[in-house]
Amino acid sequence: MSWVILFVAIVLEVSGTTCMKLSQGLTRLGPTVLMFVLYGLSFSALAMALKKIPLSVAYAVWSGMGTAIVAVIGVAYFKEPVTAVKMACLTMIIAGVVGLYLLGNHA
Repeated sequence: MSWVILFVAIVLEVSGTTCMKLSQGLTRLGPTVLMFVLYGLSFSALAMALKKIPLSVAYAVWSGMGTAIVAVIGVAYFKEPVTAVKMACLTMIIAGVVGLYLLGNHA
C-alpha cells in the first residue's frame, strides 16, 4: 500500500509542477492556488509512504520519477525541445532511481 501512496504523491507533485508552469509566474490565480494545494497533498502522501519505505528510496523515486515525468510533459505538452543530452540525463535519473531501489533495503 505504501508504494501506491508513493505513486499518488508522484502524480500530485507532477500535477503541482504543471500548474506552476500554467500559473505564468504565479500571475494566474487558479493554477497558483491549485499548485499549492497539490504540493501540500503530495508532501502529505510522501510522508505517509515514508512510514514503510526507507527515506533514501522513497525520495529518490518521488523526485526522480517526478522529474522524468515532468520532462516528458514539457516535451509533449509545452513543446520543449528534445535533445540527446536531455534524453541521456533522464536515462541516468531513471537508472539511479532503479539502482537505489534494487540495492536499497526496501519494504
